[in-house]
Amino acid sequence: MKSMQSPWFRPILSRDKSDTLLLIFACFCVLLPHATHIKWWVSLASALLLIWRGWLTLNGKRLPPSLVLLPIALLMMGGVFLTHKTFFGREAGVTMLVLLLTCKLLEMHAKRDLFVVIFLGFFLLLTSFFYQQTIGTAFVTMLALCFLLTAQLSFHYTGVVPPLKQRLKLGASILGLAIPVTVIAFLLFPRIQGPLWGLPGDAQTGRTGLSGSMAPGNISELVLSEDIAFRVLFSQAVPQKSLLYWRGVVMTDFDGRTWSQDERMGPLSKNHVVFSGNKIRQEIILEPNGQNWMFALDVTAGQPQIEGAPITSSLVNAQMEIRNARNISQRMRYTVDSYPAYRLETNASRNTLLAALQLPEGYNPRTVAFANKLRATYQDNQQLIGAVLNHFRREAFSYTLEPSRLGVHSVDEFLFDTKAGFCEHYSSAFVILMRAAKIPARVVTGYQGGAMNTVDDYFEIRQSDAHAWAEVWLEGQGWVRVDPTAAVAPERVMQSLNYAVPRRGLAGLVNLGPTGTSLLNVARMQWDAINNSWNQWVLNYNQSSQKSLLNSLGFLEVDWAQITLLFFIAASLVIGMMALPLMRDRQRISALDKVYFSFCRKMARKTAARDMHEGPHAYLQRLRAVLPATEMASAERFLLLYAATRYGKISEPEALVVRRLKTLLAECR
Repeated sequence: MKSMQSPWFRPILSRDKSDTLLLIFACFCVLLPHATHIKWWVSLASALLLIWRGWLTLNGKRLPPSLVLLPIALLMMGGVFLTHKTFFGREAGVTMLVLLLTCKLLEMHAKRDLFVVIFLGFFLLLTSFFYQQTIGTAFVTMLALCFLLTAQLSFHYTGVVPPLKQRLKLGASILGLAIPVTVIAFLLFPRIQGPLWGLPGDAQTGRTGLSGSMAPGNISELVLSEDIAFRVLFSQAVPQKSLLYWRGVVMTDFDGRTWSQDERMGPLSKNHVVFSGNKIRQEIILEPNGQNWMFALDVTAGQPQIEGAPITSSLVNAQMEIRNARNISQRMRYTVDSYPAYRLETNASRNTLLAALQLPEGYNPRTVAFANKLRATYQDNQQLIGAVLNHFRREAFSYTLEPSRLGVHSVDEFLFDTKAGFCEHYSSAFVILMRAAKIPARVVTGYQGGAMNTVDDYFEIRQSDAHAWAEVWLEGQGWVRVDPTAAVAPERVMQSLNYAVPRRGLAGLVNLGPTGTSLLNVARMQWDAINNSWNQWVLNYNQSSQKSLLNSLGFLEVDWAQITLLFFIAASLVIGMMALPLMRDRQRISALDKVYFSFCRKMARKTAARDMHEGPHAYLQRLRAVLPATEMASAERFLLLYAATRYGKISEPEALVVRRLKTLLAECR
């Protein structure tokens, strides 16, 4: 016992210090999801403030006075205004809340300040869903919530405090008890139309994908991303690789360096395109990209059927682009049919062909001269196209993600000097050669290829599959797809980008094996399948999904009031089912103690209530001073008998003692 008093067995930290450090760590977990979207200086300032608060706690230093904190707060508010130009709105508001939480940790002088920090942490956890609602965000939020609850519980203990492991277990239990009711609320609470967390003006924030213009380097930067662009579920077998061209944006205008769209293009007219062969039906789940174009196999047979939206919410224009009425700021599911065999605009108007022949004056003179030379040699357009593709094959052209920087005459430098580029270089150079040779041509951007996820059978198209190709107009055939990249790197089209261009870093490790079946690749497919399920069953759970669920349960044509009533009934049943085992496991009270508690309640109504710490003998001493003599005899016999039975060695049966106690209790009037 003496050794227990040695310094080795004393607590390393006092209770106040350990509880405060637990709260600081919980706040760190709360701020962690915000690190990906707040400005770098906010993350740095928050980290420094947390470290400062932890140092003060460990060393037992006093918190800084207001004269120190006020300039820091003013400096941070100035930084918020300089960064966001306002104190209002989502970005500025969340930034100020993050800084407020870290500053408040340095100004905790009363228990009220403690609860301000904790409840501010709860609110900040909610705001993290403004930016992303992935399964990873949900996991980090649950973890932070568990630590916040544990910190809140720790400050409520008086006397002996359980070990941290036990407190964490209790916090996790509280969180676990809330999950069933949360699930019921998610499924049955009346849904609102549109994204729950979307705010006006946020559609363009944090989105990636193909843009409406193309310049050297645009796509080669985009393909470094392994983010999912969209997923496809085919109704038949997956088409062969050479047909997997996902049409996106058609670009006709060229200013010497950048290709852009022709916004004057009207809607699709009758007999504009003639299809042949079998159609391919695709169910596409498009990730939000902040743009209004949608994707389908080249080319679509008509307007897509968008889940939860009228048919008029999208259109197919004369260039066979699919345009949505609004920018796509939330995940979209639609069904579309495509025909790989088609004849597009065989009777193109003169204005359309002239627009596809325009070239800016004074740019790329060597390219124009080369095109004129080819035109003089080949009168047939098909032969001239073949000659250009053969030129790409014969010369020392290479396919690379890291091409040299190009100057004003970018196509000249690419064709005759560097001879190294990505798909946008080849498609742009090819179209300019065609136009200079008097063949109408244009650039098409989209995606090419994709890969099957064998876990959930969805075909995945990533940003790394972004691609650019060309279309030329030929007499009697209309617009015909020509991919000059296939002449230089056919493996890019027939297999994937990983075969055409070696990937560096972590991206290169994903496909270690020759067939892309490495452990990392399998793990990625598993994770993508989990994310896909999360997106479909959680994030895409909307009014129509809720209605389908209720219909499957036999509830037809229910309104919001009936759904609300159903929610409260289901929640009450779930709470009751959870409460039953808790009530069954509670400590049972013996008959002897029940009659004693009845005596204490009667005495409390008459004179004085028993204190929690008082035993029968101490309570008896206090009752002698306040209870009338006529009742004191029965009360004294009651307490002495109870104490002798409860704590003594009376061998009399308990049932008999309980009857005697009840008789004495009845006499205490």
